[in-house]
Amino acid sequence: MSGWLFRVFLLLTLFALAFGKDYYDLLKVPRGANDAQLKRSYRKLALQYHPDKITGSEDEKKVASEKFAEINHAYEVLSNPEKRRIYDQQGEEGLKQANAREQHGGGMGGDPFEFFFGGGGFGGFGGFGGRPQEEEVRKGSNVVVDLKVTLDDLYNGREIAFLRDKTIMKEGSGTRQCKCRNKMMTRQLGPGMFQQYQTQECETCPSVTYEREQATIAVHIEPGMVHDHRISFFEEGEPLADGEPGDLVFVLKQHQPATPADSLTPSPRAPASSKATFQFRREGNDLLLTYSISLLDALVGFKHEIKHLDGHTVVLSWTGVTKPAYQQTYTGEGMPVYDKPGKYGDLIVTYVVSFPDVLTPKQQQLAPRDVSLIVAVGKERKRKEGEEGGGYRKEVKREEEDRGVVLGLS
Repeated sequence: MSGWLFRVFLLLTLFALAFGKDYYDLLKVPRGANDAQLKRSYRKLALQYHPDKITGSEDEKKVASEKFAEINHAYEVLSNPEKRRIYDQQGEEGLKQANAREQHGGGMGGDPFEFFFGGGGFGGFGGFGGRPQEEEVRKGSNVVVDLKVTLDDLYNGREIAFLRDKTIMKEGSGTRQCKCRNKMMTRQLGPGMFQQYQTQECETCPSVTYEREQATIAVHIEPGMVHDHRISFFEEGEPLADGEPGDLVFVLKQHQPATPADSLTPSPRAPASSKATFQFRREGNDLLLTYSISLLDALVGFKHEIKHLDGHTVVLSWTGVTKPAYQQTYTGEGMPVYDKPGKYGDLIVTYVVSFPDVLTPKQQQLAPRDVSLIVAVGKERKRKEGEEGGGYRKEVKREEEDRGVVLGLS
């Protein structure tokens, strides 16, 4: 008995090695599936696992890409009668041997996905690449949800757990008519006389009931996504008794304020009233920032630090006279470019000069003389900084601030 069991085990092992992957299981169809069933299942799975439709980590995208390739190969084999016959009889090993004997490949002669959806990617669904269109599969309604996100989320990426209360379909007791379709019939009324009429044909299916179920869905927001970006979850929408469920679609909606005002470090001499204006704004892949500096900074130059959306420091500096509305571009400090790791837009800073509201009589008397002195000190500071380092910078900075207080510039 033990020898008999061993031989059975050995035969099953050899059978599994010869047949390799189960193509029918990959396409989720029975072994006797007809062409229409193969097409419908392939189309659904190809849309579900296509790399362009997957959001998530790089590992998740890699797994989906491998699954997509396996589904393509399985359909290419099972949709070809000769390849399917060889696979059914000899498994993957038989296919490899048959391919080795062939000088030229047969079958579809191309990518099954392109056969269905055309060469234009997901834009070519309507005409299926110019080939005859298969019977349209009815789908339930899509569920569209607006998802509020901040600019910080779109810069850094985030995973949001969304609790979904959805309708599910379960098999009930009894049967019902289903998959009804109209069919044209022709009958002969007499010699040379025919009549065409329409009749309805239906199948018998189990009855269904609808229930509510809660499920948590992880929505992956990837760095660089934009306002109104759509993230789809295949067949997570409303069910349909004689068709396929719709999709669940999240639409990202960026809301303001994008960045808390106190997350940036404004000019130490900027008036307190201006601090509320510090805020990043997005324009394409670039970030825009309006930054306030004092009149003294505008005259003699400045060097300030701000915190970016991910916490790293960006140094804003200028050594010349800064005119109101002057713009500086900091390359690579903008938004990450979606789906292009390591690529960033630019940060464009527009400077606003804070002028004093009024000058006292004493300041008015000192202004012509001391403004020229401040400009001269600024020029001397730039020269000395290169020679004597930070100690001189602190001394000159104190002198500038003392004069600036007298003049109302700081």
